[in-house]
Amino acid sequence: MKKKTLLFLVLALITGLIGFTGLSFSGIEVVRVMFLIFADLVIVSLMAKLFFPDKPKVKYQPVKSE
Repeated sequence: MKKKTLLFLVLALITGLIGFTGLSFSGIEVVRVMFLIFADLVIVSLMAKLFFPDKPKVKYQPVKSE
């Protein structure tokens, strides 16, 4: 989910622009609900990045034997 933050942000922006710019058609309420869902997913994924950062990659080094 942490890798999808940018996708959720773009989807929230697109549905927000469609849903709240004054357009009126039969499915506008669905678009507004989708905006709320995507906005919540953006917030959750940003909080996941903040509280659970990626663990550093461990690089194994060979041990020289004598």
